[in-house]
Amino acid sequence: MENEKSAGADCAGREPRELRGAPVAKAICGALAPRVERLADAGVTPRLAIVRVGEGAGELAYERGARSRMAKVGCEVQTSALASDVSQAELERTLRELADNPAVHGILMMRPLPPGLDEATAIACVPAAKDVDGMTTGSLAATFSGTGEGFAPCTAEAVVRLLEHYQVPLAGARVTVLGRSLVVGRPVAQLLLACNATVTVCHSRTRDLTAETRRAEVLVSCMGRAHAVTADMVSLGAVVVDVGTNDDGNGSITGDVDCTAVSQVAAAVTPVPRGVGSVTTSVLAEHVVAAAERAQAAAR
Repeated sequence: MENEKSAGADCAGREPRELRGAPVAKAICGALAPRVERLADAGVTPRLAIVRVGEGAGELAYERGARSRMAKVGCEVQTSALASDVSQAELERTLRELADNPAVHGILMMRPLPPGLDEATAIACVPAAKDVDGMTTGSLAATFSGTGEGFAPCTAEAVVRLLEHYQVPLAGARVTVLGRSLVVGRPVAQLLLACNATVTVCHSRTRDLTAETRRAEVLVSCMGRAHAVTADMVSLGAVVVDVGTNDDGNGSITGDVDCTAVSQVAAAVTPVPRGVGSVTTSVLAEHVVAAAERAQAAAR
């Protein structure tokens, strides 16, 4: 683990640290190798099924990253690419078929779904044992209660794993999370609370957002709005984690944070890309391997 205890210190007079995801991903995946080998010895290859509706830039980028990560650790990936105008019935049929396939250990449905599709009903087609991205009610309940059962949403867990890897102090720290979705915002707030951080969750109805963000020693943005976090919103020496994967209009992704401006005041920032995303796909791989291990144990 790298010595990054000064990551949240005053950055006056020096360049801010760039907290890249690659070293974190390497550590996570390195620990998976012997587990995948043991499964292979038992004739089991962990397999992830991705269900994608449409071809959004963020979804395609995440899928490419997931495929690459899975291949590196010895897991298989299959994708069900559905048209953006797919019917609810076809989406649910696809999910049920994957749920019934014993060769599939984990199911990842890309979210959010296009308008007109019922996300909650679709998620209900995924059994908890194959829910490797904390989508189901049971998985979220386990995350919020801290029981350790099921799997937390991968991106939320990736934020905490990245901060822990770089030894950013969390116990007692003032942390502000921008966004309250069940995909990232609320789950990451709960995981940070479990690390004994003092967490504030901000959203579209928050009054004086800048005043709230400037109190934070650690700022996590998962709003889904390109460059919405500006330098005046960040306190000197803060650690800024950018979870945003927004379409920049040119087929690439950009973050929530105006990194060029924020880097003038922050002590440490995560880049987009090359930041949280690679950790997220590594956590996903870890979840798929764990799901395969559980399925093998249950079949004995």
